[in-house]
Amino acid sequence: MEKLKKIWRVTIPAALISLPILAFAAINLPTGTELTLNKIEAIIGTVANWLIGIGVVIAVIMIIWGGLKYMTARGDDTAIKSAKSSIFNGIIGAAVVMGVGVILWTTKALVTRTFFGAGQ
Repeated sequence: MEKLKKIWRVTIPAALISLPILAFAAINLPTGTELTLNKIEAIIGTVANWLIGIGVVIAVIMIIWGGLKYMTARGDDTAIKSAKSSIFNGIIGAAVVMGVGVILWTTKALVTRTFFGAGQ
């Protein structure tokens, strides 16, 4: 309880001192460019491409790592089981990445109203 009082003795004055600074920042908001559907489409497309690319690379590395573990198992049942698990997890990861890609591209098409040629 004493420790909590010490924390509040520092936190409350610090918050009160920072209030004028935060209020001044709220008054002078910088103006930016407008956010259009084309910009949202570009952002979603960029994020989708990066996520799919990184995810596929990681999944392929997992599959290759599992294959290397399988080749070097030398008949050890636990090593073979671990290698098969790595390969299986890599395949599942690739499927999840592809599913996320489908969701992101569908969201992009719905935002821009080009899903099933609706916006054309």
